[in-house]
Amino acid sequence: MPATIDGPDFIALQVRDVEAAAAFCETHLGLRRAPASPPGAVVFTTEPIAFAVREPLPGVDLDDVARPGLGVALWFRTSDAQALHDQLAAAGVPIVSPPQDSPFGRTFTFVGPEGYALTAHGG
Repeated sequence: MPATIDGPDFIALQVRDVEAAAAFCETHLGLRRAPASPPGAVVFTTEPIAFAVREPLPGVDLDDVARPGLGVALWFRTSDAQALHDQLAAAGVPIVSPPQDSPFGRTFTFVGPEGYALTAHGG
């Protein structure tokens, strides 16, 4: 039998300022840092898939892209999408698409660290 993959196991956003991106994730999204992270990255204790912000990989120039992550849909599960939306909007975080009902619960998209479009769903 040929080798196969099980699915995503780790997701990281490449950012210019790791500490500022990590602070955004902690302050606005309530994520908590994992006890250990590799150099140049901050890993969070997310489930079921580990999530991090990290320095760009060799050959990646974030100043040379229209918007980081363009073409990738990154969704985060939350217990209450509407409440999270309201918190982010009150904090001045740009909202890309307002809350709406979907087959995945209430969803909305906001601008995360360094311009990544992130979608929250649930509740």
